Amino acid sequence: MAATTATALPRPSILDRKIKHRPSKKGLIAFLSAVAAGVVYIVFHVAHDLNAASITSYAPYLMLGMALLIALGFEFVNGFHDTANAVATVIYTHSLEPNVAVVWSGLCNLAGVLLSSGTVAFAVITLLPVELILQVSSGAGFSMVFALLIAAILWNLGTWWLGLPASSSHTMVGSIIGVGIANQLLMPHTGTSGVDWEQCIKVLKALLISPLIGFVFAGMLILLAKQVAKFPELYEAPKDNTPPPFPIRALMIGTCTGVSYFHGSNDGQKGMGLIMLILIGTVPTAYALNHAVSPAQAQSYIVASESAGQILQHHADPKAVLTANARQTVTDYIRTKQLQPNTILALRTLVDDTTREISLYKQYRSVPPQEQANVRNNMYVASEALRIMIKANDPAFTPDERKALESYKAKADTATKFIPAWVKVAVALALGLGTMVGWKRIVVTVGERIGKEHLTYAQGASAGLVAMGTIFAADKFGLPVSTTHILSSGVAGTMAANGNGLRFATIRNIAAGWVFTLPAAALLSGTLYCLFRLI
Repeated sequence: MAATTATALPRPSILDRKIKHRPSKKGLIAFLSAVAAGVVYIVFHVAHDLNAASITSYAPYLMLGMALLIALGFEFVNGFHDTANAVATVIYTHSLEPNVAVVWSGLCNLAGVLLSSGTVAFAVITLLPVELILQVSSGAGFSMVFALLIAAILWNLGTWWLGLPASSSHTMVGSIIGVGIANQLLMPHTGTSGVDWEQCIKVLKALLISPLIGFVFAGMLILLAKQVAKFPELYEAPKDNTPPPFPIRALMIGTCTGVSYFHGSNDGQKGMGLIMLILIGTVPTAYALNHAVSPAQAQSYIVASESAGQILQHHADPKAVLTANARQTVTDYIRTKQLQPNTILALRTLVDDTTREISLYKQYRSVPPQEQANVRNNMYVASEALRIMIKANDPAFTPDERKALESYKAKADTATKFIPAWVKVAVALALGLGTMVGWKRIVVTVGERIGKEHLTYAQGASAGLVAMGTIFAADKFGLPVSTTHILSSGVAGTMAANGNGLRFATIRNIAAGWVFTLPAAALLSGTLYCLFRLI
């Protein structure tokens, strides 16, 4: 076997110097120029949106600014953890200089965020209590958003300070669970919803399985590489400051590029859905409905909604009596997942009401400002109810009916589940700035403290390739996963498979962070939610 075993060495002084090295003035100027251009772009588009909304009060501006600052603060801290994992292997193997690697990773994250579909963003939102989503402009709605974001920031900062590769995904899900439970405990007799456990378990399964995939598949990949790739240098640890041979260097840079891109496309979305809730709550006239939808697309929605209304009328109970509040009836169905005699009749009423509104005004931007939030909530509730009905096949729709209802749902989601380009740019900038500030602690942990011997090129590439593939698959299914846990478990898998041994103190700390993140974040966010509700 043409392979060289890495020897257990103290951290090279050259890596110490690299980590402490400050960026060049030219690089710093270029980076700050890019940030300034992004800020100008964001300010221009926000100002345009707010002017079009004809806002006369300063209160929405102040609330919007404070909420966005907290939301982008979460993405900034997210960059400490997750994006740092993407550059860890390429820096540690001397394939790229730290400052170059961080900037390149930031650009790849930007591309991933800008090209993301938003599926993961709204998958996270569905975990929240439906009443708080519909009433996000209320005190309870703002308490929810502020509590879960501040809790996530505090926990992420604490684990970063200890150099632990903790999961921002885990933290966010834990914060949402805490808010949901607290919301239910505060109002036990009002029928308010707490956590959507069905959706939550689906997300938790992805968070649980993905690190195991990272460990097993990265270990299998390193063993396969030894059988197939007879290239001795690939299995060596980095030496001094010498970059690896070109093929190996290209491989390492390629995995860094892929992990960074897919991190942006998955993790970058976690805060986007919450930012959209903030925008809808503070400036509903500008962001409740997607004003970028063309009149032709609005007409397509009308056609699909008429078809959906006919299907629902066919399945409605002829003896059902419509309640005074159709949306509340459908909201109760979303909360309980229990179909009542009047549920489908109420759902058909919501669909018909929005069809009349859009037919009257021809396009979403023409809906009167005072009606935009109401139309948005009707469309959102109808879409969520159809998602549950179609999945449960209750009532039993024919294949053609299912197809027509899914078409309606997709067009309703286009109107209500959208992310403006400036939001994506803001999230990408926050992630990039976080990486620039906090990458060093996580790089050292991933590169040196997981295994007893230094990371080889093959081990770094194997962990990166598996992380890329896993995040890509999660993206396609709309599931949030942890880049941190996938990559660090991948590194551990390669160390175990290669017989290098694991530093169980580090593994224990990472595992403890993995176990305690969810309950700690839940407790913290639930407590903050209760305090904010008092305010």
